[in-house]
Amino acid sequence: MKRFAALYDAIDRTMSTNAKVAALAAYFRDAPPGDAAWATFFLTGRRLKRLIASASLRAWAQEIADIPEWLLGECYAAAGDFAEVVALLIDALPAHAREPDVPLAAWIHDRILPLAATDEAEQRARVTAWWRGLPRNERFLLNKLLTGEFRVGVAQTLVVRALAQAAQAEPTAIAARLMGDWTPTADWFSSLMAQAHTADPSRPYPFFLASPLEDPPETLGDRSEWLVEWKWDGIRAQLVRRAGEVWLWSRGEELITRRFPEIAAAATHVPDGTVLDGEVLAFGGGRPRPFSALQQRIGRQRQLAQIMRAVPVVFMAYDVMERDATDIRTRPLEERRAGLIAIVAHDGVLRVSEEVTAPSWDALSALRDESRARGVEGFMLKRRSSPYGVGRRRGDWWKWKIAPLTVDAVLIYAQPGNGRRASLLTDYTFGVWDGDTLVPVAKAYSGLSNAEIEELDRWIRRHTRERHGPVRAVDPVQVFELGFEAIAPSTRHRSGLAVRFPRMLHWRRDKPASEADTLETLKRMASLNRE
Repeated sequence: MKRFAALYDAIDRTMSTNAKVAALAAYFRDAPPGDAAWATFFLTGRRLKRLIASASLRAWAQEIADIPEWLLGECYAAAGDFAEVVALLIDALPAHAREPDVPLAAWIHDRILPLAATDEAEQRARVTAWWRGLPRNERFLLNKLLTGEFRVGVAQTLVVRALAQAAQAEPTAIAARLMGDWTPTADWFSSLMAQAHTADPSRPYPFFLASPLEDPPETLGDRSEWLVEWKWDGIRAQLVRRAGEVWLWSRGEELITRRFPEIAAAATHVPDGTVLDGEVLAFGGGRPRPFSALQQRIGRQRQLAQIMRAVPVVFMAYDVMERDATDIRTRPLEERRAGLIAIVAHDGVLRVSEEVTAPSWDALSALRDESRARGVEGFMLKRRSSPYGVGRRRGDWWKWKIAPLTVDAVLIYAQPGNGRRASLLTDYTFGVWDGDTLVPVAKAYSGLSNAEIEELDRWIRRHTRERHGPVRAVDPVQVFELGFEAIAPSTRHRSGLAVRFPRMLHWRRDKPASEADTLETLKRMASLNRE
């Protein structure tokens, strides 16, 4: 645990990408394979299932620190991170026998995972003893693992680079080996780092991601050099057909085959040794349905036949990375697409993403204005000669999205952020008018500059009306223009509406709160969005 805690500290204390990669690579070279496997598990965004309720951890911390509940709440409001609060509170307790330096893998297998089979009294005894016996940085890390909230400022691409350095392998090979389902064991890590690697037939390829197009499309050059497709609003996924089986993987590396059995059934007609890239879409009446319809399928585990009838789906394929059991990602897109058309029909559950053939950038721009009416988000622009890359590499794939829907809303609540923003009020709730009442419609935390965040934080602290734990109700006078991708009816929200990907576009200092938009305006937008 000491070695992993030292790695966490080294990553957290630097903003240098090279320094982070160097610290990670050194850890992966030197750590025992079992420890390195679990470190890879956590650093790539995976997490343990929560074993202890947060309320229990709070109660134990309050009890052994011997402080009232209100003071624990104040400490949390100041720090913004429960793991940090407990780590700091225990420092004030009398010295306790130090825990031995137990390897990370042993911590997980012998200590943390067995908590699931113990009663609450035994859990309390073990966890509080660990708190007292660990130094602050290891105590902090333990709390992160117990609560399932392990986060550190390192992207998966940096973890891949570091593993590749340590293994003296190509980053693309490491990225491919990390895709799909795997168990963090010493044997698995040794296999990950070995030059020779036995492929898992279910494993997808790393996804190639498009960059936002911020300049006029004419800057890309000759229109004929670009394949143009509609930008679909669904779940990015890879369909893997190997060894007589079918697997459907989301971009978040979640296996979603069972949630979409009609896609899996249709894929049995695809030749073995094929991997397709595409989008899972709710689809009906010959056109895509809103993402809110697809969400009904995402969380549903029971009554699947019923929801399949209510929300039919398709897999809209737009690339093929493997054909006849051969990796063809380095071949030009135009060649890959010809292979895709030979494999997949243009209708049915599996279909090929349509090529948009408007002959000029001006003609495409005019057609793009129809995107929202068509139920899409704009265009994808792909260089016909491009290979299928890894991650977000600028230059070959661009997403030319339509302008967001916008609304002017009033700031009504604020609370602290996480990590480096834990001491600032950066998470905001906005409302619109329903008669004389402001009704919450969106939460947003992105879009402001650092200077604006600090200015707004000072304003919120001076204009707090009420406090509910870490949440502050503020004077309803600040107006912000919010942008979002879509809006749909929702029975889960007080407003009756749900907005997708809300973010702050402008701080409307020029506009009084009385001129903010109304709930009726948003309902009309939702109605138009469904047509």
